[in-house]
Amino acid sequence: MAASGTDWIPDVDDDEEEEEEAPIGKRRKFFVKELRCMLYGFGDDEQPYAETVDLLEDLVIEYISETTKKAMEVGRVGRVSVEDIIFIVRKDNKKYSRVKELLVMNEELRKARKAFDEIKYVVK
Repeated sequence: MAASGTDWIPDVDDDEEEEEEAPIGKRRKFFVKELRCMLYGFGDDEQPYAETVDLLEDLVIEYISETTKKAMEVGRVGRVSVEDIIFIVRKDNKKYSRVKELLVMNEELRKARKAFDEIKYVVK
C-alpha cells in the first residue's frame, strides 16, 4: 500500500536527531532564487531539481551559522563585526580575497552613491 504525502511520517529516534527542523512544507527558503541562478551559471539546468536547491540551501545556512558562531567567539561578546569575519577566513586565500574584493566594491559603491547624491542636490 502506497503512503500518501502527509500520512507517512518516518520514525525518528529523538536521541539521534538533535536538530530541530521545521517541516519541509513550512521551512522558510532564504536563498532559492540565488542558488538556482548560481546553479544555472555553473552549468546546471535552468530549473534545477528542488532537492538540489534545498540541499545547497541547507549547506549554505549551516556554513553561515558556523561562521557566525566562530566570529562571535572571536570578537566582542554577542556582536559580529567585519573584522571578525576577516579573522575567521584569513587562512583561506580564496575566501579572504573574495571578502577583500567585496569590501572594496562596497566602499566604491558607497562613495559613488554619495557623489551621486551630492550632484543631485547641487542640480536642484
